[in-house]
Amino acid sequence: MSPTPADCADVTADVAPTTAPPDLQAVPVTATQRRSGGVGEPVSPTGGRYVQLVLVLGALIALGPLTIDMYLPAFPALSAELGASESATQLTLTGMLAGLAVGQLVVGPLSDAVGRRRPLITGLFLHALASVLAALAPTIGILAGVRVLQGFAGAAISVVAMATVRDLFSGYAVARLMSRLMLVVGLAPILAPSLGGLVLEWTSWRGIFGVLAVTAVLLTVVAALGLRESLPVERRRSPHLRSTLATYASLLRDGSFMGLVLIGGLMMSAMFAYVAGASFVLQDGYGLDELQFGMVFGVNAAGLTLASQFNPMLIRRFGVLDVLTGALVVGVLSAATLVVVGLTGAGGLLGVLVPLGLVVASVGLSLPNTPALALTRHGEAAGTAAALLGAVQFGIGALVAPLVGVLGTTSAVPMGLIMVGVTLSASLLMFGVVRRDPTVGLD
Repeated sequence: MSPTPADCADVTADVAPTTAPPDLQAVPVTATQRRSGGVGEPVSPTGGRYVQLVLVLGALIALGPLTIDMYLPAFPALSAELGASESATQLTLTGMLAGLAVGQLVVGPLSDAVGRRRPLITGLFLHALASVLAALAPTIGILAGVRVLQGFAGAAISVVAMATVRDLFSGYAVARLMSRLMLVVGLAPILAPSLGGLVLEWTSWRGIFGVLAVTAVLLTVVAALGLRESLPVERRRSPHLRSTLATYASLLRDGSFMGLVLIGGLMMSAMFAYVAGASFVLQDGYGLDELQFGMVFGVNAAGLTLASQFNPMLIRRFGVLDVLTGALVVGVLSAATLVVVGLTGAGGLLGVLVPLGLVVASVGLSLPNTPALALTRHGEAAGTAAALLGAVQFGIGALVAPLVGVLGTTSAVPMGLIMVGVTLSASLLMFGVVRRDPTVGLD
């Protein structure tokens, strides 16, 4: 879904000065200065350049969900070929999530020091290399290790995309653009298992990683030609370790920022619990074949896309903070319903897919609004702040994903219990920490 003329027209009107704690606050920038490119600020893109930015960032962001989800239909075949258990197979997913978490902590400060383009191009190249190595992996252990490298490389893509948005926009404009990008985040998981199922029609799971390698190479060209540097030299931060640690320390001392970071991570982990367990629940538990799984997975994930595209309208009427709060409550209630359905068997497959779709929809509202609120507090260190946000998201996801396998994956109950735990924790943080801070919000 492309941005509407109204969205493009009011992008600059939504740009507002960033507020930050005194020890991190940069030189104040007015909306007029940002529009004109004053004091080292890049001009916020509008019109055709805005559309181009959405398309390029969307293409780059799609690589992450494709890398995570495209090989899900091959889990059973992969397990059989490599002689691995279900839990061991899920470690290949956990390995990538761990690489994403650690990689962002490194790439974020690096992108604040050297700019956004160089880490991005390097990450795409390494992603292509890791995909080739994954296609050649002879054992499940080696595959899991390569997936760590693949995740580390992918960290550059997610950090740079989020930091670029914050470099160019602030306030409600960040939430709006994040919502546009969430269309990609929603469509990629919908299409990825289906694409994986189609690839498996003429090759094995190794061919899926070959397709990912070619995709990464193509996106390297797209990034090199279509994405401008968004962080001027005069706004870059010191590359020294002491400066990096001081920035992280300042972020960690901001309780509301960390509350939002943890909320984002917990809601993302609800999605990863689904990703880790869905193939076994739907294929082994409900007897779907690989292609049917891809289609059902896609229908269920459509809730994320629809929710993210309604987000701009919702935040315009209710505000970002209230929309995020409502999404968390919906997540808790839907996850609890999933547990009940899993225990009773009520509704069969449809009874499982409906609450799962609502949980995913709540994630679709959380993912654009959480970073919009969090990064507005620390726009002067957008790369490092985005890194911490992403690292916690994927770090919690890496811890949660294996639990689905440990608890048993043919029933929807383990997924539901984990989802209840993470969405309830996110809700407690929202009401106990974030909403108690009057400074949280967008201008």
